[in-house]
Amino acid sequence: MITYSAEDVKMPKIRKRDTSRWIKAVAASYGRKVGEIGYMFVNDEKMLEVNNEYLGHDYYTDIITFDYDEGDVLNGDLVISLDTVRTNAELFHKSYEDELNRVIIHGILHLCGINDKGPGEREIMEANENKALALLKEMQG
Repeated sequence: MITYSAEDVKMPKIRKRDTSRWIKAVAASYGRKVGEIGYMFVNDEKMLEVNNEYLGHDYYTDIITFDYDEGDVLNGDLVISLDTVRTNAELFHKSYEDELNRVIIHGILHLCGINDKGPGEREIMEANENKALALLKEMQG
């Protein structure tokens, strides 16, 4: 089951049923099933708190993925800062909706085992994000 909640921010206008169907399709393309996935949308202040408390990082980020996978079943909590998503959308000249979808699927790709910190990994992650976003457009008709 995939759940969506917001803390101290307005819930973004996402089509939850369509988004969940997309997430499951992307997971399946990596041979994974979706178990319990929880999205929490927050502001930058809350994201900084989470970063400090759980990762010891003192900086803002668009997403933090907590991975509780069991075998081929994806389980995790994904915390997304809508402030940073908005900032990045402007920075990269993308629509807010496109950037939000990129971040939503970014966390799922992490749960599927794709990393973005090592040499060359960022490009691999980006290619996989683009493939997933293309699938979303296809599913939307």
